[in-house]
Amino acid sequence: MISVFLSACVTPTSETGTVSIRSLPKEAQSEYLLAPEDMIEVLVWKNESLSRIALIRPDGKITLPLLGDVEAAGLTPQKLSDKIKGRLQTYYKEPPDVFVAVTAVNSFSIFILGEVIEPGKQVLHSETTVLQAISLARGFNEYADPNNILLLRKEGAIEKRIRLSYRDILSGQHPEMNLLLKAGDTLVIP
Repeated sequence: MISVFLSACVTPTSETGTVSIRSLPKEAQSEYLLAPEDMIEVLVWKNESLSRIALIRPDGKITLPLLGDVEAAGLTPQKLSDKIKGRLQTYYKEPPDVFVAVTAVNSFSIFILGEVIEPGKQVLHSETTVLQAISLARGFNEYADPNNILLLRKEGAIEKRIRLSYRDILSGQHPEMNLLLKAGDTLVIP
């Protein structure tokens, strides 16, 4: 089971939609949801011709023999396994044994922009905090304003803007600012 990363409890602070952190809720636990760019292996017991390693396409689907396109994004590996099993049922006398394994998590990426040594997309393979993400970008360059970091986070159709201060995180005054990042988060370092 992979945990869902923390969401900051935020409140608006200005007309621009920028928010500040008020408190940090408890971490929620959930099963991993498949997403585009993830690599999965579909194993159909005693049927190598139906078993496949598949990359989930940008449209969220995979293609399997006999079944064609199958929606995979947004499902847990178990739910996808059940879906494939159900669709294969018409070709079997008894329900087939289907197993779906995630072989590579490529969908969990963040973006780091602005005044860092190596800006760009970072594919993460474990929980990562703001400070760790800055480290992945090899730190700030000489033009950075590290005490005015902006975290852009999509929550449904809404984009939240969270202001963070490197100095406050390091000083221990606001350790809650060292948020766990979520897939799709963008850190902007002015």
